[in-house]
Amino acid sequence: MAYVEITEQTWAFIAEHRNEDVRELALHAKRNTEVDVAFALEQIAGWQRACVKLPDWAAVDGLIFPPQVPMEQCSSQFTARYKARLAARLLAEAAPPDSPTASVRPSQTSLIDLTGGFGVDFSYMARVFDQATYVERQSNLCEIERHNLPILGLGSAHVINDDSIDVLDRIESASMIFLDPARRDSHGSRTYAIADCTPDALALKSRLLAKAPMVMVKLSPMLDWHKTVDDFAGSVHEVHIVSTGNECKELLLVLERGICSTPRMVCVNDEQMLEYQAASDIDGASAALAEHRAQDGVDAVAIDDARYLYEPNASIMKAGCFAVIAQRFPVTMIAPNSHLFLSEQPVDDFPGRSFAINAVAGMNKKELKSTLSGLTHANIAVRNFPMSVNTLRKKLKLKDGGGTYLFATTDGAGRHIIISTAKA
Repeated sequence: MAYVEITEQTWAFIAEHRNEDVRELALHAKRNTEVDVAFALEQIAGWQRACVKLPDWAAVDGLIFPPQVPMEQCSSQFTARYKARLAARLLAEAAPPDSPTASVRPSQTSLIDLTGGFGVDFSYMARVFDQATYVERQSNLCEIERHNLPILGLGSAHVINDDSIDVLDRIESASMIFLDPARRDSHGSRTYAIADCTPDALALKSRLLAKAPMVMVKLSPMLDWHKTVDDFAGSVHEVHIVSTGNECKELLLVLERGICSTPRMVCVNDEQMLEYQAASDIDGASAALAEHRAQDGVDAVAIDDARYLYEPNASIMKAGCFAVIAQRFPVTMIAPNSHLFLSEQPVDDFPGRSFAINAVAGMNKKELKSTLSGLTHANIAVRNFPMSVNTLRKKLKLKDGGGTYLFATTDGAGRHIIISTAKA
């Protein structure tokens, strides 16, 4: 439909009913020739999703939301803002005002988003650039974007309804190209491998970098970042593992011209951030940690003396940079494969969750009975442990929930233990 033809009655219906249950509304809404009920229901459902995912947008009247799939696939407000901040930093670092290269910096910076979608990432990133172009092959999404961008204060942005590869071949240059390949096949099933997404960022790498000195690629968080970096053969200069609410959402790559052997790693979870160089920092941290263990035997002592336990956030877990954590913070790994850390004193800025230790028990009945006495509910996590959460919960006869957090793991001596904690 042409969105300029939406009747005032339809907009009024949306405003009046947008807090109601969409399924109930669909069953009981009165049919009215002046109200496009199907469109109104789609908009109410989209607005309700936006209240959670895009509160900035939900607060703006008059925006049009797409069908369910584009709403599910679009970035959250947090991840979109993060990309905008990243783009701003990359532009500033490319040619700071007082650098020798400032004189050759283009007078107008430009962004081309070759996979516009619903345009959430574009709407935040576009504000960083002097010029911004949105490209999308689905005409209905382009129509939505032409309606929404002026309302969002981006009326000067360009909207192109065309195939991304055709547009790439036509453009002369840009300061940055953004690519978020579609992760669904022709049957609508989810795909994860880069080559199975549309467009194939690996196949386009050289053509992308020929048109822009910086390319930001958003990929599935399911991918192995080590293999992904290897697949791009030295073009990856930065890897950003982006999480929010302790759930890994995106793997962001920054491609640049020239070969990079040790990309900058950035692990983000809401306000928590950890940066390091992929190979050099991990190698150095691993060596320092091994020497520390050999000299002090720290793993054998730590559990008895520890008062606090730390669980790294989702981005740290995805990155696997546990040696870096052990070097950067005054904490000790319980064991190399347990991915939990201990300390005697509280560590306020640890990138993850912090817990106060109440007790530590082995798996014999006497220790378990003493440690779990009077406990009916607990939140259970297992790390490097021979039982699943469900199996352990049945064994311990505990219901889920409550204020106690049990971590079942293996210590440095190979002993299976349960650490009873509460949130610090």
